[in-house]
Amino acid sequence: MTPSAPPARSIRVSAAVITDAAGRLLVVRKTGTTAFMQPGGKPEAGESAAETLSRELAEEVGIRVAPADLRPLGEFTAAAANEPGFEVVADVFGADIGDQEPKAAAEIAELRWITRADADALEIAPLAREYFLPAEI
Repeated sequence: MTPSAPPARSIRVSAAVITDAAGRLLVVRKTGTTAFMQPGGKPEAGESAAETLSRELAEEVGIRVAPADLRPLGEFTAAAANEPGFEVVADVFGADIGDQEPKAAAEIAELRWITRADADALEIAPLAREYFLPAEI
């Protein structure tokens, strides 16, 4: 009998799937990190998952989306990109941002709109890579 791996410690987050008219996925890279991931973050006390994401989108990329306007896509789990030995458990929402133009703010160093082909040349967080990269365009 082989010993099983210890359970991963988990980090709860809310994350957004935002695509543009060309079908590209919005990803961000936080200051001091190398992996691109979906915008979002950890909840503050008393926040729902949608409230967390609404706040994080405003803080990180200057996008305003009301919690009620976010489309729940489900709960997804993947290895954490920046915390070895942890997994992220993400409440993921689709967000329509209309003509709002995201801009890097707060702890975000860089943002990009990517295709599946672009992802091959970038370090993409496991959550985004495993579940949300756009279809080839």
